[in-house]
Amino acid sequence: MVKAERSLIDRSRQGDGEAFSLLVRRYEDRIFRLAKSVCSGLPSEAEDVYQETFLTAFKKIKGFRQDSDLGTWLYRIASNLCFMRHRKKKSEPFVPLLDRPHDHDDEPGHRQFPDGLPTPEEAARKKELVDHVAKALGKLPMDYRLVLTLRDIEGLSNEETAKILKLSLAAVKSRLHRGRLFLRDEFERIANPSSAARISRR
Repeated sequence: MVKAERSLIDRSRQGDGEAFSLLVRRYEDRIFRLAKSVCSGLPSEAEDVYQETFLTAFKKIKGFRQDSDLGTWLYRIASNLCFMRHRKKKSEPFVPLLDRPHDHDDEPGHRQFPDGLPTPEEAARKKELVDHVAKALGKLPMDYRLVLTLRDIEGLSNEETAKILKLSLAAVKSRLHRGRLFLRDEFERIANPSSAARISRR
């Protein structure tokens, strides 16, 4: 933790609202991005999770351990809020996520979503891809959705993701692998709808 951030945390623990606002600015984009991805792209719900995350953090900042990582702590709060909201809703439909032999792709640093390029055509394609990703993520069970968001969208390591979600490393790798396979199948279905329809009718 850098000295400047440690100072802001110390001041926040003493009730300094201005210092806490500066901490919010450092992490607000990451927390909102997580909330939006996990809440299936619903802006209003993502905004609620975003607001509740920092409200909860402000209330509990006195209990924050200085040897911990603030970003990890905030991600954990946001993840817990997503889970709690999810439990209040109807149960999600079961999505079978089965392993395939010889089909592993969770190398460190692997990213599923390409960076956009500046031309209008490519920007439009990127927006379409983002929309497809949001819809596909929305079909995943919450626990898989959180792992994929933290790993492939936020770019965290397997170890960091496991720490945030309080999972074993093996559980993170398993959910990451199965979730990626599900997204791949969804993208193939979108790209080749007639082929997917023929398969579903068999």
